[in-house]
Amino acid sequence: MRHMSLTPELVALCHREEVDPGPSGGWTQLSDDDFRTLATRLAGEADEGPLWVFAYGSLIWKPAFESVEQLRASAHGWHRSFCLDLVRWRGSAEQPGLMMALERGGRCDGVIYRLPDGDKAAQIERLLRREIDDHEAVSSVRWVPVRTAQGSLRALGFWVGVTGKGTSLGHPLESVAKILACACGHVGSGAEYLYNTVSHLETFGIHDRNLWRLQELVADEIRSIHGHKVTSHAIAEVTEVAIT
Repeated sequence: MRHMSLTPELVALCHREEVDPGPSGGWTQLSDDDFRTLATRLAGEADEGPLWVFAYGSLIWKPAFESVEQLRASAHGWHRSFCLDLVRWRGSAEQPGLMMALERGGRCDGVIYRLPDGDKAAQIERLLRREIDDHEAVSSVRWVPVRTAQGSLRALGFWVGVTGKGTSLGHPLESVAKILACACGHVGSGAEYLYNTVSHLETFGIHDRNLWRLQELVADEIRSIHGHKVTSHAIAEVTEVAIT
């Protein structure tokens, strides 16, 4: 396995305690009825057979659902992109962050999870409540054609083809790195999000060249910002080894 430049020690330097500011008044929150209606529609659009979910980011390392099978899968016509603006979760109003979504073009290698047989609408509703909370995000939930070693199928994808309010496309990696190295919200930092995604992709044998380059850039940014702390940590480690 490749060794990442972005280490847990560097990620830890980015953490700080932040208070959850709560939902912004600029978004239209989904009601319980809205969630049920959307889940019923998506269940009606599903293929016969098992319910599959396509994971390309945090769903890989924090699925928050039970699965009975997982497969590597490729979504053609889409690629990972840090294009979701965050002032909550892993960012703040003072230091906005970015989260990944799927943007058009290219190919995205990820993982699909098969959920247990059961009430698809109820399962989808639980997923929706984890992933979205406002009407503006509804259009980014869609069925995505994917290819696997066992053939082609459709899987439910989240934050797919996002546009408009709350999105900013086309960030160069260098700009993304500067944001992720500084941004932190009440659930964690941007650096932590990137570290978990890249490390878990590697565990599945998936090497995303852009994300690999990005984790190198973020590591460099953190060292630049927290240089004295990085040096002190390294000295402490060397001292501990010498004493041992």
